[in-house]
Amino acid sequence: MKCALGVDTSCYTTSVALAGETGVLCSRRRLLDVAQGARGLRQSEALFQHVQRLPALMEDMLLEAGEAQIACVCASARPRDAEGSYMPVFTAGTGFARAVAAALRVPFYETSHQQGHVRAAMQGAGALPEEFLALHLSGGTTEVLRVSPGLKIELLGGSNDLHAGQLVDRVGVRMGLSFPAGPALETLALQGTAKGAFPLSHREGEVSFSGAEAQAMRMLDAGAAKEDVAAEVYSYLARAVAWLIGWAYGKTRLGAALISGGVASSALLRELLPARLQRLNCPVRLHWGRPEMSGDNACGVALIGWEEYIHGNDSER
Repeated sequence: MKCALGVDTSCYTTSVALAGETGVLCSRRRLLDVAQGARGLRQSEALFQHVQRLPALMEDMLLEAGEAQIACVCASARPRDAEGSYMPVFTAGTGFARAVAAALRVPFYETSHQQGHVRAAMQGAGALPEEFLALHLSGGTTEVLRVSPGLKIELLGGSNDLHAGQLVDRVGVRMGLSFPAGPALETLALQGTAKGAFPLSHREGEVSFSGAEAQAMRMLDAGAAKEDVAAEVYSYLARAVAWLIGWAYGKTRLGAALISGGVASSALLRELLPARLQRLNCPVRLHWGRPEMSGDNACGVALIGWEEYIHGNDSER
């Protein structure tokens, strides 16, 4: 069976995947190691870990793939599909992918990390209209996007300081949780009570998370229960994302929104966000990718590569 190899090396995950006619065939990913108490990695540290891990992940995946034949290779070469978008970590995946493509004498394609996230979230998200809104919520991105046919992405708005994942991780690390802190902080939040203690900060097309971080730190310094602080963080996330969706709907009148990115894997956010939209009388229908397709992964990159390959072959006929 012919398939596309996808490679993605983000700031915190090394991942590879194979996709073909039936969708994603198999994938492997591994979080990068971050020291206890640290809030992230320098690009040079992340790059080194990616270079070390790619061969083993590839070898392991190919054992599962059996007789699959790689017909093309695709890599995320940049964070976003925009001029000047660059991060050193993506050179690890791009270099590895180009070498594999050259060795196999198959086509090589490039995409962006963001396009990969959106394409992966589309798997299992239900039928989407031709044009829709997408939210990319992660440690490095909080953006509301317009997605047009051909996976063309237009930035509409987003955060003007920290990102959604940064708020979660910074508060979580302050509590002594391991990085990334999302799953552990969410567990605490389910045991706490939110009273809307963090006023929503927003302006035209933009939300802010730095004020919520500062308020969370003040609550912790004052001895507030960690469970309640965690609940306030997720309450703020839901209100901020709901406001962005409502604002984008007012600008575009697009009635469907796909929620993608690592923060979108949160079961608590999936529970809180529809209720928030209902309170705003916002008619946008939410579409969620499967949780395993929400965090950093190469599945969307592989799907994009396969679609490029099929399109190219159709064009030659």
